[in-house]
Amino acid sequence: MGNGLSMRFLVRDRLLGIGDDYWIEDDQGRKVYLVDGKAMRLRDTFELKDAQGRVLIDIHQKMFALRDTMVIERDGEGLARIKRKRLSLLRNHYRVSLADGTDLDVSGKILDHEFAVEYDGELLAVISRRWLHLRDTYGVDVVRDDADPALLIAIAVCVIHLAEKEREDD
Repeated sequence: MGNGLSMRFLVRDRLLGIGDDYWIEDDQGRKVYLVDGKAMRLRDTFELKDAQGRVLIDIHQKMFALRDTMVIERDGEGLARIKRKRLSLLRNHYRVSLADGTDLDVSGKILDHEFAVEYDGELLAVISRRWLHLRDTYGVDVVRDDADPALLIAIAVCVIHLAEKEREDD
């Protein structure tokens, strides 16, 4: 597990619609992940790269066509599938099915960007705007240091996208 310090990343809202490159920074202002806007324009693909330019995460626009489901890939392999939990009464509630068979739970006020990602009741990441004074930006706090931050950031982006799409459909 490690030192118990969380890693905090700053993510711009409306990430899936932007054609420009965009850096996701940590709270020290270091550039950690690059969102490749060219891939979005040319291939309808949301690509999250590390600082060395390696592609860590792929989300294809055509995946959005699956009703209320999004798929995250790495190297052409499915990494995670995200879908709203239909029978959750209280709050926005999504389930993330990982390729290795584990399930993550996402719940909270997703449209307000105040929610959590959990595995088996244990907190993995907290998404919040509260402590940020930047407009149109939210924070992803990765609580467990053996978690995959790029995947958790991509999950947050997808869940927000699904929740907004659902609100438009209503």
